Amino acid sequence: MFLEIRHLQSLAAIRDSGGVAQAAERLHLTQSALSHQIKALEDRCGGTLFVRKSRPVMFTPLGRHFLALAERVLPEVERAEREGKRLAGGAAGRLYIAIDCHSCIDWLLPSMDAYRERWPEVELDLSLSHSFNPLPALLDGSVDLVITSDPENHPRLRFVRLFRYQSVLIMANNHPLAARKFIEPADLRDETVITYPVNEDRLDLYRAFLNPARVRPAARRTAELTSVIVQLVASGRGVAALPSWAVDKYLQAGYVSSSRLSRKGVWATLHAGCRREDADIPYVKGFVAQARSISAKTLTGIRPVL
Repeated sequence: MFLEIRHLQSLAAIRDSGGVAQAAERLHLTQSALSHQIKALEDRCGGTLFVRKSRPVMFTPLGRHFLALAERVLPEVERAEREGKRLAGGAAGRLYIAIDCHSCIDWLLPSMDAYRERWPEVELDLSLSHSFNPLPALLDGSVDLVITSDPENHPRLRFVRLFRYQSVLIMANNHPLAARKFIEPADLRDETVITYPVNEDRLDLYRAFLNPARVRPAARRTAELTSVIVQLVASGRGVAALPSWAVDKYLQAGYVSSSRLSRKGVWATLHAGCRREDADIPYVKGFVAQARSISAKTLTGIRPVL
């Protein structure tokens, strides 16, 4: 293809400036170089683009055809260049977020609201279709950031810590364990535990509490929503281990009771994960900073991380 953006820019400059000499100066070309460029396009098309030495410049039908094309194409090219500079500078882009548990919504939505005000040119969205198993979507580009407590050692991904949190056991107010300040793994041998629908090795209750003690609960049932889990617990259907910040409002309302998991408690870290090539983009780093700030202000019982 012979036609290039520079040809359209040259014709627009000749029209706007009134002549080849003035257009060459505007384009930072010599008059000879611009004339050769125009002549090469005319030879390619087999006709003249404008009447030489006419004042003002009179364009032929062929010239007007390319000018009309220039009016459509050049603004789009300029817009793409501006957008490219914003993207390269990290001020604009796309940030689709996925979470691996619904309890994160309590602090994530306020973080997103605050972020939109500071980064208005970033297309921000929350995807719930990849909940509980978001890392494949991060790898295939369906989402751009994942909030998870299960970082994966993968060469294409990078994870940064958001904050530390403690899991607590919640139970009905009349449950025999409700009077305990802390419980031990053996206390759950006869219990039904209610969890999110993920593998046991992704649950703090199992990997950090039950499995090391080689204790199995009597049964396990699952529910996707934190509110549903709490309702099941309150009605005596079982017990559940959830982040303290996720159940604080239910505890404050007296809806359920809680105890620590062991005397020292069970602590884990929430992470933000992204593709390695995106980790240093300013708007990605900006969201991580915003999430840390909002969570520190709104969540109880968490510990900041560096």
